[in-house]
Amino acid sequence: MAPRLFLSSGDLVADRRYEFARDLQLKGDLPAAAELLEQAIELVPKFPSAWYTLGKIRLELGQREAAIGAFRAARDADPEDRHGAGLHLMQLGVEAVSAMPPGYVQTLFDQYAPRFEAALVGDLGYRGPALLFKAVLSVRASAKKPAFFKRAIDLGCGTGLAAAAFAQHVDRFIGIDLSPRMVDKSRATGLYAELEVDDMLKGISGKPDASAELILAADAMVYVADLAPVLAEAARVLVAGGVLAFTTETHDGEGVILGEGLRYAHSAAYVRASVDTAGLTLALLDDLSARNEDNIPAPGLVAVSVKP
Repeated sequence: MAPRLFLSSGDLVADRRYEFARDLQLKGDLPAAAELLEQAIELVPKFPSAWYTLGKIRLELGQREAAIGAFRAARDADPEDRHGAGLHLMQLGVEAVSAMPPGYVQTLFDQYAPRFEAALVGDLGYRGPALLFKAVLSVRASAKKPAFFKRAIDLGCGTGLAAAAFAQHVDRFIGIDLSPRMVDKSRATGLYAELEVDDMLKGISGKPDASAELILAADAMVYVADLAPVLAEAARVLVAGGVLAFTTETHDGEGVILGEGLRYAHSAAYVRASVDTAGLTLALLDDLSARNEDNIPAPGLVAVSVKP
């Protein structure tokens, strides 16, 4: 479960009513919680945390239109949309699937950083880096090439789990992550020659042509709606014969959807088309789950492509 974000209203009484409402929500008294949140909003109309929580409660009560209104108000009250209210509007089908607000992603992972590995590996059985390592070894073996790389880029590096999996096979790692606190965790591992606080697309766009033999994105593409721009830049940055390996979640339909966990799921056909459009050759696409959701493996894909 994601850490709970609270953005103070700046009014002590409104904040207290919000906290009382949260207690009632956790106890299951949703109508009473909603009433207290409305009182807090009456005191401070631009109270994003109250609007967001009210939206979730209205949704749970089956009050769809009221939930939509509350989520829109939450986003209006916080232009960075750090709660991710806009993502719920996408889920409800009232807005098209589009990019996640950077403020939401950064805030989410800044909050997660202190317990990220315990939550992801311990609670969710995260195995993305191990799956990528095995897949890259398989592709290189099939091509009769060694699985050793001078320069690698770790997109969405988090706390450094992917770099740890590949540490004996990479001479020099660059890590890129939007969360400063995640980057601090990665820096503490000593696995990276360079670390940058940036989103994946901006980070890789700043890299020179043909400057990496390996690019990894472990459990990072689930926060990217449109894979094409990132894959195109990866293709530019890779040397000929270079490898791009990533995990993503998937679904049985077409295109890209936003799942219940507020992560994007890309269909296999969409991944194939995106890799092809980027000018890469898909060497492996396996149905493998990188993590669990509610103790059940989340449908996933492991993709490895090569630059011709």
